[in-house]
Amino acid sequence: MTEDTLPIRHQLKNISPKSYEHPGDRAATAALKQIPLLDVAIKKIVELNLERLYRQILLGNSVKIGPEQLPHIYSSYQHVLYTLDMPDEYDLYISQTPVPNAMVFGTTKPIIVLNSGLVSLLDDSQIQAVLAHEVGHILSDHVLYITMMRILIFATGLSGILGLPLWAVQLALLEWFRAAEFTADRAATLVVRDPMITCRTMMNLAGGSSSEKFNIDAFIKQAEEYEQWPDGYDKALRFFSEIGTTHPFPVWRVSEIMKWVKSGDFDRIIRGEYRTRDEKIDPAKEASEAASFYTQRFQDVMKEVGAGVRNASEQTGESARGAGQKASESARDFGKQVGEWLRKNGGEEEEEKDKEQA
Repeated sequence: MTEDTLPIRHQLKNISPKSYEHPGDRAATAALKQIPLLDVAIKKIVELNLERLYRQILLGNSVKIGPEQLPHIYSSYQHVLYTLDMPDEYDLYISQTPVPNAMVFGTTKPIIVLNSGLVSLLDDSQIQAVLAHEVGHILSDHVLYITMMRILIFATGLSGILGLPLWAVQLALLEWFRAAEFTADRAATLVVRDPMITCRTMMNLAGGSSSEKFNIDAFIKQAEEYEQWPDGYDKALRFFSEIGTTHPFPVWRVSEIMKWVKSGDFDRIIRGEYRTRDEKIDPAKEASEAASFYTQRFQDVMKEVGAGVRNASEQTGESARGAGQKASESARDFGKQVGEWLRKNGGEEEEEKDKEQA
């Protein structure tokens, strides 16, 4: 199938993922790069050749999608690649797994896998949104970190090989991956050109049934309720419940998609106003933005903890009120420490790298 015969309605020529990158993704990526010895760990993972092993497992135990195998999915996949102006095509498989999910994996050339449960659950437009989400990860250079995260989570015996405190790296990668999901959701929305398709996809995944049985307007209202929930302590509990998860809650993802669309950035990019891949990135600036983001993030979370505890103190007395105040003060101090560390390490290290390359 040639480019001229593809069912293409639009192409975002040479688009840079920086055009739609979620600020949390930008901050988490900059912070992740400052983890000591992480580059060494990544190199060791590449040397393990796990991608070659996984490719052989898929080739022998899954169905490879192509022009003659599930051609409607393959055609949709070609649409995604063309729309995001991808430089290459990547192997695409469907694997017999009932959990509705998809993934991208690899250290040199990525592989995309759709679970059979996902293909059975979603309609064609939603499958395309998922394909665009995974290709969005590739365009944003997320794949190596994603691969490392999956290996660290499911192969704990690697701790001796990598020589790193596994739990700390896992938590950092999980924080990053949740933020990266928001960026990939934006890529999906740009490809399908309809935010409601992305939102319905999230709704189906949350409810485990086709969107025909659900009301998308009610689900978006649920997302607004989630976003505007008044109790600070409850919102802080969300933060701690998410620390060990790979994906943000589907309702939260819908909230983030709609906020992005309402900001006007979606329409701006569709009009052709976006950054291209040849525009230079300022690593020191991104490290500084990461510092500001995480300073504010930790302060906001723990400020809500403190507010929640102080509200509870109306019933339990002065000791709880003091605990709430202390939590808020500790959060401010911790947030400032994280921010200062990122500013110091991020900016200085990137400047040194630039000097060495020059």
